[in-house]
Amino acid sequence: MPENESWEYSLHVPNDLRAVTVSRRTIRLILTMHGLIGLTDVAELLATELISNAVRHTKGPAALRVRWSPPGTLRIGAWDTDPEPPEPPAPSGQEGQEHPEQGRGLTLVRACSTEWGWHPLARHGNRGKYVWCELAAV
Repeated sequence: MPENESWEYSLHVPNDLRAVTVSRRTIRLILTMHGLIGLTDVAELLATELISNAVRHTKGPAALRVRWSPPGTLRIGAWDTDPEPPEPPAPSGQEGQEHPEQGRGLTLVRACSTEWGWHPLARHGNRGKYVWCELAAV
């Protein structure tokens, strides 16, 4: 059974595609340690998509944040250095029509999460954006 207390982890990664694998393995370890194994597969997919977008589409470092809020919400987010909005997910039923390799990440995030969003950041010297999604533990 998941914990009844809030917790949060952050992983700062360089602009390197290997960061995607590190992020995926890290989120699996975190969720396993906290007894949230039922969320692991979907959370890994979501973290992979968010960090992959951050690393592929920006020139700076990135960060993965994983936060648990009782009674059962897991928030996964990725910070990157580009303040521009993420490319919106394809409308339902139109995935992969124009450019099959582009735009799938946020389409998967939208389809697999309870909620998702993004906001620009410009405080404490941090510039860029934060893209997040939430999973509800059932």
